[in-house]
Amino acid sequence: MTRIQRIRVPAGFVFAALALWLSHPNPTAFSAGAVLALAGLGLRIWAAGHLEKLRKLAKSGPYRFTRNPLYLGSFLIGSGFSISSGLVWLALLFPLVFLALYLPVMRREEKELQGAFEDYGDYRRDVPLFFPWPTRIASSQPAHGGFRWNRVKRNREYNAAVGLAILLSVLCIKML
Repeated sequence: MTRIQRIRVPAGFVFAALALWLSHPNPTAFSAGAVLALAGLGLRIWAAGHLEKLRKLAKSGPYRFTRNPLYLGSFLIGSGFSISSGLVWLALLFPLVFLALYLPVMRREEKELQGAFEDYGDYRRDVPLFFPWPTRIASSQPAHGGFRWNRVKRNREYNAAVGLAILLSVLCIKML
């Protein structure tokens, strides 16, 4: 595990704490950001329901459109939370911090997946790393596999839901 892989989650907690402390949420920013963050949570849940970590290469559900839907969901959650805080500078800074922390992690995980799954090269060629390609979305065919709630639970996605609920609740209280 690289240093960036180890610090990315604690860095997220520090970022969230700082954002909560400095935040000045208003109804418009809060609402817009909350919608984006909830969409990110929905994406993470959808992705977790298709993921069999280290057992099978996930190619169904959101994995048809991006090789990293969990990270894309986290990006949407963080962006939404940053917007909800009412701090424009934070909403502009977050994508830079996120990509600086997560892009190296995605690249490292790619190498691990390449070694673990024989068909990863073809998958990598066909599906973008992070942001979905509009043409890929329009032409995507459903892959075999399906969503399972037990995978969501096994992948502990409830942690993201609880965390987002706490963050949005604190922002809502500060707003009132």
